[in-house]
Amino acid sequence: MPWDPDIFTGSDILVTGGLGFIGSALARRLVELGAKVTLVDSLIPEYGGNLFNIHDIRDRVTVDLTDVRDAAAMSLLIKNRQFLFNLAGQTSHLDSMTDPMTDLNINAAAQLHILEACRLHNRDLKIVFASTRQVYGRPEYLPVDEKHPIDPVDVNGINKLAGEWYHLLYNDVYQIRACALRLTNTYGPGMRVKDARQTFLGIWIRRLIEGKPIQIFGDGKQRRDFNFVTDVVEALLGAAAGGEADGQVFNLGHHEHISLRELASLLVEISGGGNYELVPFPDERKAIDIGDYYADFRKIDKLVGWSPKVSLDDGLKQTLEYYRKHHAHYWD
Repeated sequence: MPWDPDIFTGSDILVTGGLGFIGSALARRLVELGAKVTLVDSLIPEYGGNLFNIHDIRDRVTVDLTDVRDAAAMSLLIKNRQFLFNLAGQTSHLDSMTDPMTDLNINAAAQLHILEACRLHNRDLKIVFASTRQVYGRPEYLPVDEKHPIDPVDVNGINKLAGEWYHLLYNDVYQIRACALRLTNTYGPGMRVKDARQTFLGIWIRRLIEGKPIQIFGDGKQRRDFNFVTDVVEALLGAAAGGEADGQVFNLGHHEHISLRELASLLVEISGGGNYELVPFPDERKAIDIGDYYADFRKIDKLVGWSPKVSLDDGLKQTLEYYRKHHAHYWD
């Protein structure tokens, strides 16, 4: 790895959204590295937190059931930390359109409260913020690099952009070391599969395991790239470990990109059975769909030394195996 793992050994680390999909995978890796880890999560049912995600490390982490919108509580939690992995967020694009104020409060206002707490109480910590590819909107060219125009197509993209830019501003003005990673489709064990609020791939896997057809909106020709969760964890750690990332925004992505129809076929093949069907786009989803998207991630490769290691085939196999074994903890 291009970064020194000893950087995290003994460090006091706060992870917001820590009982969620990516946060829990990050916690597991940090525990391996000898860090002192506190996980903050609201466990609001719609947002993906799940205590089973940390069932194997529960006695090695501290869990604080706090909502990131609670500014006073977050101020106390931020004190004396060396690193903050700021992963808490409202991820549903559709929910952001039907309940925009909640999305604003979580993805923008709460981020500003957190940064103000850092300015007032702990300017020495390093922050890595989980942003999203949604800030780009519908791509004008592919692959999308960090210089691509910003043109969000939904409320979620606008609010995540605001949260991202608050972090970069506080880095530049107050020297609170911060950077942002624009995540694409992250998948793997621990992701939300009860609905499509976190990723459509989750509900696809659930339907496949239940013996129901995977439903693809539209013609299935939309091309996407996917990152397995362990690769995303390594990107977060790499961005936190050195100063090269400070004040920067990075795309994550993958060498492989695939159409949704090809992805459904691959899942059926790996699963050893199943089928898929094309269904009309619901109007509310079609209005905010971004079409084809895959990222140029050369910037984070150059500055941080990160590139994805897990192939789509291997990642899907691991994910299917996990949910076949543990689905009782995720279906409802």
